[in-house]
This record gives sequence, C-alpha cells and structure tokens, in this order.
Amino acid sequence: MTVQSLAVIDDDAAVRQSLLWLLGSDSLQVSGFDSAEAFLADSDNHRFNCLIIDLRLSGISGIVLLQSLAAWSYCPPVIMLTGHGDVPHAVAAFKLGVVDFLEKPFDDQHLLRQVAHCLQQDQTARQQHERSERVQQTLSTLTEREKEVMQLVLAGLLNKQIAEALHISMKTVEVHRARVFDKMGVKSAVELAGVLASLAAKMERT
Repeated sequence: MTVQSLAVIDDDAAVRQSLLWLLGSDSLQVSGFDSAEAFLADSDNHRFNCLIIDLRLSGISGIVLLQSLAAWSYCPPVIMLTGHGDVPHAVAAFKLGVVDFLEKPFDDQHLLRQVAHCLQQDQTARQQHERSERVQQTLSTLTEREKEVMQLVLAGLLNKQIAEALHISMKTVEVHRARVFDKMGVKSAVELAGVLASLAAKMERT
C-alpha cells in the first residue's frame, strides 16, 4: 500500500489536532504545523501530496504562503480554510490555484472527499512533472550537433536533406538521429514531437 503525506498548517491547536485525527489513516500520514514558518523550515516539505492551509495564520499568512509555494517547481494541491467568509481572499486563493476554499466549521465528509480528490490529482500531476523534469534533463545532455539534427527532424526533413543542410554525410545524420531517439526514449519523430510538445505546454502553464 502506497502511503501518501498531507500537511495541516493551522495555528489553532484544537483545529489542527481535530484534522490530524480526522484525516489520519493507514494510507495517509498527516503532519501538523502551527505556522507557515514552521512548514517552510521543514527540510522535507516537498514530500507532501496535499496541503491544508489556514488563511489567517499568525506570522506569514496563508495567502503569502501560497505565493511562496507558487515559486516551487512543483506544488501539490492545496485546500484553504478560513474562520471568516472573505470573498476577496477566496478570489485571491483560487487565482493562486487552490482546489477549494472552506469556511469553518466545515463538513467533515466534504473535506474528506476534497482531500481524496487532491491526492488523486497530485498523483497525475506529479507524474507529469517528473516526466517533464526527465525530458529537460535529457535535453541538456544532447550535443550541439544532436540538437541541430533534432530540430531538422522535427521540421520534417529527410536524412538526405539534413545531411545537405548541415554539410555532413547521411551516415553521420543517421548516427546522430539514433542517439537523439535513444536519449529521449522515443522510436519516431512523431513520438519525439509529442514529448517536446508536452514539455512546452507545461512550461507555458508555469
């Protein structure tokens, strides 16, 4: 059984303990933090698959924490809690990507459903992020000549045309092409284009 991690960041000890009790299970490890500062100081805070953050924290506020998390290369889904209905803050939170904005006291079953949704969302998004990270790392290992060949392959040129454009032999083009495909983990130019298109789409969203 895969154990996922959730962080509860709330300076109200009673609420925090209640959430730890409600959300704790064999498949979910829940950690409590009494401030944004304590959460940010945790050296392993990237392990969490979902965050529950109180809006009105003492010290760094929940909104400011969200802004800090936006600078992470990957931020897990966030549920924000508030003790006071506040439309401007709710709008700001949703603009920063929170999944839900719940007013205390909240419905326990609704929170549990939202947490389950966040964990599922994190699994898909984290896999996509890790795949994009691997592609970026692989691109950095390509030689300049391999990058030139790759760009011309993506432009639809045949090996003979690439050889003429780069003033190299067809055999050399074939070698570089094969190395690019091997490094990128693809078997065709179409597959290579799809991998790079997915990476470009991700970078546009971030």
